[in-house]
Amino acid sequence: MREHQMLGYIPGNSFMHRVNGTTKLVALILISVACMTTYDTRFLLFTSVLSILLFKISHIKWSDVSFVVKFIAVFSVLNLLAVYLFSPQYGTVLYDSKTVIWEGFGRFNLTQEQLFYEFNLVLKYLSTIPFVLIFLLTTNPSEFASSLNKIGISYKVCYSVSLAIRYIPDIQVTYFDISSAQQARGYEISKKASLLKRVKGAMTIVFPLILSSLERIEVISTAMELRRFGNHKKRTWYSEKKFEKVDFLIMLFSVLIMGVSFTLIYLNQGRFYNPFS
Repeated sequence: MREHQMLGYIPGNSFMHRVNGTTKLVALILISVACMTTYDTRFLLFTSVLSILLFKISHIKWSDVSFVVKFIAVFSVLNLLAVYLFSPQYGTVLYDSKTVIWEGFGRFNLTQEQLFYEFNLVLKYLSTIPFVLIFLLTTNPSEFASSLNKIGISYKVCYSVSLAIRYIPDIQVTYFDISSAQQARGYEISKKASLLKRVKGAMTIVFPLILSSLERIEVISTAMELRRFGNHKKRTWYSEKKFEKVDFLIMLFSVLIMGVSFTLIYLNQGRFYNPFS
């Protein structure tokens, strides 16, 4: 089972494991908003280095995330290609400049401005994806839910969030179990099959996966009702993690990063840093 678990909580004792789950969520939201609202390359370079550094000290093994990272990388490359194909001169419009590197055909010239714009998109991916992986792989769902409840969020909402995080790896394991069963029945879904066959094979997994998930939801709902979940205004938690000084420092640092992002937007008189002006 462990070899198929890709996006679930992995116990550990790294610095990021010791940080409160709510702190990590607040930092993730603030830094993601900061990175999504600006195209200042200097700022995005800083957040990219920061996120990769934090990912490194989280001691997350490459084998635990390699499939997900490769999956995201493929779609990121497809997105960059689509941006160029649908609007190859968008960068020249944004930066009000045109420096042709390669003369193509029609409007498909390759310009420094377009490459610079798409480089900023790559930096946005590098700034946010490692943070998401750190949050998912180093956050204990139970401790995270209790922390959310401590800051005033209803325990029903906290428990729902906890369940969602907890069942991400379970759904993945179910997917691989169904995939193995389908391959045993003759559906070729492995890398040996053509892309079309693999797509068709994947479609045969989706429907039973949905039914399995619905059945799991019904079982959990029934168990919670039998235990009178929601009958009281408050509840206790099996595990919880208190906020420490480092948590407040991290949240303050995240607010500072978002403040820097908005300040750069003001100084640049827009969301884009223009080195071509």
